[in-house]
Amino acid sequence: MTRTARVALVGDRSPHVRSHTRIPGLIDVLREQHGLALDAYWVGTDEAEATDLARFDGIWLLPGSPYRSEAGALHAVRVAREEGVAFLGTCGGFQHLLLEFARDVCGLPDAGHAESDPDGARPVIVALSCSLVGHEGAVTLAPGSLAERTFGVERSVERYHCAYGLDHAYLPQLSAHGLRFTGHDDAGEVRVAELDGHPFLVGTLFQPELAGDGTRCHPVIRAFATAAVTRASSVQRLGVA
Repeated sequence: MTRTARVALVGDRSPHVRSHTRIPGLIDVLREQHGLALDAYWVGTDEAEATDLARFDGIWLLPGSPYRSEAGALHAVRVAREEGVAFLGTCGGFQHLLLEFARDVCGLPDAGHAESDPDGARPVIVALSCSLVGHEGAVTLAPGSLAERTFGVERSVERYHCAYGLDHAYLPQLSAHGLRFTGHDDAGEVRVAELDGHPFLVGTLFQPELAGDGTRCHPVIRAFATAAVTRASSVQRLGVA
């Protein structure tokens, strides 16, 4: 029997962040059009460390950085990565996925984000040479990757609202530890990341929640919801903190 998945929407909810206002409608679409029932809880980044995130079936780290708590955002990524919880990180969530991986997997504890720590010694996340706020752009997906299977195409046009991304100098270290970069723009800049060996851990620099007019779900959101429901159906739940 398919179960309802408990999903933590980690981010500092605001009516001024367009992606946040899209979420309730997308959850309705997932249930009505795809039979994927999500019981979603908003968790502020300043509440994330005090919340038992491991008892959720999915964690979606949402846009809206700089977050009230960088530590809370990184905690959400770490729990999902270590506990096998389905994870989707979009825009700021993508950036903090890379940041957590650099710190906790690659052994770079001083890895920083130039937005929240502009004077940091090791900025892994840096200002883009050209801001993508309000832009659309093509993304090419690596053949055979989870991203390509999820999207169902090799090339897609996506919407952005960001100004920060990965410093490519750290690509070799992140890749060597199992993070795959499976989506790139036409200039070769990283746009999608996924983790080998994890049931579903995907980050996108673009915001799939802004695709279309909100009456249909982007494939990566649908895939995340499917992974969360699969976990809910297979894991004995003890409750959610």
